[in-house]
Amino acid sequence: MNALEYNYVLVSAIISWCAAQIIKTLIHFIQTKSFNPERLFGAGGMPSSHSALVCSATIAMCRKCGFGSSEFALMFILSMIVMYDAMGVRRSAGLHAKEINRINRIFAVRGIKSTEECNDKPNDKKKKELKEYLGHTPFEVLGGALLGILIAMLVPMTIG
Repeated sequence: MNALEYNYVLVSAIISWCAAQIIKTLIHFIQTKSFNPERLFGAGGMPSSHSALVCSATIAMCRKCGFGSSEFALMFILSMIVMYDAMGVRRSAGLHAKEINRINRIFAVRGIKSTEECNDKPNDKKKKELKEYLGHTPFEVLGGALLGILIAMLVPMTIG
């Protein structure tokens, strides 16, 4: 490998993930008027960085190896699994966390032990909320997918 060659698939995927996380952080800042550094690395929100990453890698693999290649087929299957999971299991887990946090806040107001406190050690008084940003709406997944596709098309396959 000479100095001008690079891993186009990997670079496209990483750029897509980073772009999605930065956009997600900016959208959160605009909506809440506060900077949350967790948004730079956390899951959930618009656009889906998982979808951006896998769609970018899929398109990059298609450009590099061809539509009929086994490599593209595997990346396509992986992309479908990741995006389905983001909208299904991870989104449901986030909705459950939101409801559990709400119930625990009601318990706290009424002086009832929360679900978390029942399982904690007696001296552990930290109140932890469950992460609510885990999954995505279909719109957030679509946003990430389109971002990933765009970036894979814009990143050059070779340098020089």
